[in-house]
Amino acid sequence: MVLAGCSGGGAAPGGASTAGAAAVATDPGGRLYDGNCIACHQADGHGVPGVYPSLAGSSVADGDVTALARWVIEGERPAALPEGRYATRMPQFGWLQPADAAALFTYVRSHFGNHAPAVAADAVAAALDKNR
Repeated sequence: MVLAGCSGGGAAPGGASTAGAAAVATDPGGRLYDGNCIACHQADGHGVPGVYPSLAGSSVADGDVTALARWVIEGERPAALPEGRYATRMPQFGWLQPADAAALFTYVRSHFGNHAPAVAADAVAAALDKNR
């Protein structure tokens, strides 16, 4: 599914709105999602049942920023996502800088029906410092 580079108000391949795709292309968090997360969690954020978790209404995505940062960046499974619930493991994105992670988390927390507050880079950095 191609999302980046779409513009206008028509439909993109797979039925996605090109207006929504254009927003992804201009949002740093959306670009990170499109390049790193969409294959598993899908364009609509609903994942693949039993394989990749949905981000829509996810208590992990909408919840504690520290738990989210440790999960995505360091691979520390949050208590809200019990072991064995999904057939796959979340890859670690340790290469993400705090500002990039904050943009990605803010995107996920404000899309797919989620309405959690934005995440600041210093909150991500603080979350990761607690493990050191």
